[in-house]
Amino acid sequence: MQRRVPNTLLIALIAGLSASVAPAHAQTQAVPKVQPGEGRPYQIPDSEVWDVPDPVSRRGYQVFVALPPSYAKEPQRRFPVLYVTDADYAFPIIRQINRRLNLDGPKVEEFILVGLSYAKGEDGAVSRRRDYTPTQNGPSSAPAGAVHGQGPAYQSYLRDQVKPFIAARYRTDPARALFLGHSYGSLLGAQILFTEPGLFSGYILGSPSLWYDKRHALELEARYAARSKDLPAKVYLYVGAHEALRKGDRRYNQTVDMVADNRALEAALRGRKYPSLNLKSVVLDDEDHLTVAPRGFTQGLKYLLPAR
Repeated sequence: MQRRVPNTLLIALIAGLSASVAPAHAQTQAVPKVQPGEGRPYQIPDSEVWDVPDPVSRRGYQVFVALPPSYAKEPQRRFPVLYVTDADYAFPIIRQINRRLNLDGPKVEEFILVGLSYAKGEDGAVSRRRDYTPTQNGPSSAPAGAVHGQGPAYQSYLRDQVKPFIAARYRTDPARALFLGHSYGSLLGAQILFTEPGLFSGYILGSPSLWYDKRHALELEARYAARSKDLPAKVYLYVGAHEALRKGDRRYNQTVDMVADNRALEAALRGRKYPSLNLKSVVLDDEDHLTVAPRGFTQGLKYLLPAR
């Protein structure tokens, strides 16, 4: 007579067999944090928010921080820091892109993610028009009374307030501070690259608004080249193919050719033959100004922070 195996034992055997054949990455995934529920706002787990006001403008700003998985496990290790503009949008997206890239093994080196908020109490469009643009000559399409051109002041805020704040609280690698921006955010990045390049060692400049004020950023590049023989930085430029100018085709830009502008910047930088510049520039197919960012973020992270 055949003995019947108890159901509990069968379940245990099946569970053990399943664990033995499961993909390695499935065994290492963290248990998702439970959200508070009861109609409360969704929270981003393992993130921190700090107030870092600007004593010069007296505006309130915040930084959002996400630490890498190994931060607590390796107390002697220092990590690169990625600062991202437009944090309300970019911070949660980059955090998840980074997490997923490394699910099946390291593709991107671990880093501290720092999101740069808009000014407290302001609409994002107001903050970014003012803080991310290099001159007061904003586009004619801007709302009446819109303020532009305080990018240099915001650059000083990043240098004098944000970076020291992060360095004082976290184990950062001082030689590896990286910048990521899209659109006006990468216009700010271009301004920093050509006026104070050492503020960051690497730059992801996505769909930069190089058209702004008659291509003012290209003038900054030319001025930098006139006084400098090297540009020690790692730069990833991206733009969507549908950001080219093609009037009448609504899939494309109707007023400015951002693909041509990006290629002009790439050509200028390659023509300088800077010995310490590492540059990659791509046009991403089937993408426009509003769709290209997540794809550009992904490729930029893989270029700037490849797993060692």
